[in-house]
Amino acid sequence: MTAPEPAAPTGTPPPLRSRRVFAAAHVVADPHADTTPDGPAALDWDATLAFRRHLWAHGLGVAEAMDTAQRGMGLDWAGAAELIRRSAAEARAVGGRLACGTGTDQLPSFGASLADVRAAYEEQLAVAEDAGAQPVLMASRQLAALGTGPDAYRDLYGHLLRQTTRPVILHWLGPAFDPALAGYWGSPDLDTATETLLGIVADHPRAVDGVKISLLDADREVGLRRRLPAGVRCYTGDDFHYPELIAGDAHGFSDALLGVFDPLAPLAAEAVRRLDDGDPAGFRAVLAPTVPLARHLFQAPTRYYKTGVVLLAWLAGHQSHFTMAGGLQSARSVPHLRRAHELGAALGLFPDPDLAAARMRAFLAVHGAEEASGT
Repeated sequence: MTAPEPAAPTGTPPPLRSRRVFAAAHVVADPHADTTPDGPAALDWDATLAFRRHLWAHGLGVAEAMDTAQRGMGLDWAGAAELIRRSAAEARAVGGRLACGTGTDQLPSFGASLADVRAAYEEQLAVAEDAGAQPVLMASRQLAALGTGPDAYRDLYGHLLRQTTRPVILHWLGPAFDPALAGYWGSPDLDTATETLLGIVADHPRAVDGVKISLLDADREVGLRRRLPAGVRCYTGDDFHYPELIAGDAHGFSDALLGVFDPLAPLAAEAVRRLDDGDPAGFRAVLAPTVPLARHLFQAPTRYYKTGVVLLAWLAGHQSHFTMAGGLQSARSVPHLRRAHELGAALGLFPDPDLAAARMRAFLAVHGAEEASGT
């Protein structure tokens, strides 16, 4: 079963009304740069920013400098800061919604103190706020490594939320996406961690626009969503169960901040516009067929989903090559990427299917797998 073909955007589309939707966007590496896997990323800025304009043209917001942009997996803080500044200028030019990830990745992996973590967050928050972007307080590997309990999280986040100039999005990224974040919010017990997060939100509701939940646990997200204070959004980061979570139930719904909406932007926008028109069945008809591709891209080890996302961007013609920062194009197997192409083609994700097929054949030939291809 394939999803209905979305209409191409013409001019500036009307904003999505029924849900707030961000696509976490990937970055386009410069394939001609002489880099190493552990060196600073070199980006193709023209292609990177053009892809953000593609997302805005469909009416989606852009979540910038998040894990989809290879934060901590090829993109360092210096590169992320430049990305935030450039994307913010583009957002102002086109009137696009922009949220930007802020964290502590300028610190060494180990050996940081709580004071260091606080100062690192403050530095990154200042960059996002100076650029005019909404900050996303990303989970900190350095804070997780300290092994502190819930009180340290309440104190640190409380300090940050008392000084932000606009409501932020809090981000709970589970260990499936980043094993270094196990035990976040001060406990390996998810019920205890949930209580700590909800307590921080309850203490600072005016400083929190919403909470992004990336645990791949729909029941836990719904339970947390129902306990958020009025006016605080739940942004689903669940790339397995997003149709049902966005559709919602009698008690509410989740907004969205999703890496899978990077390749699915046209379909995501079309689906939410059907919700805007009071057509939940139409929403499901568009989005439900995309779940097999999402589950494929985000299969374990989930943190390497970025490789499939960038492959699809290349096949769709958004960039001229399949090269990633840090050499991450090698993080998924040839059979995995071949299947991503098949699922993307079945959904009609490629504006020029012949181009996509030709590029996939070339990729397979380089890897000695052309005879195994049904492309």
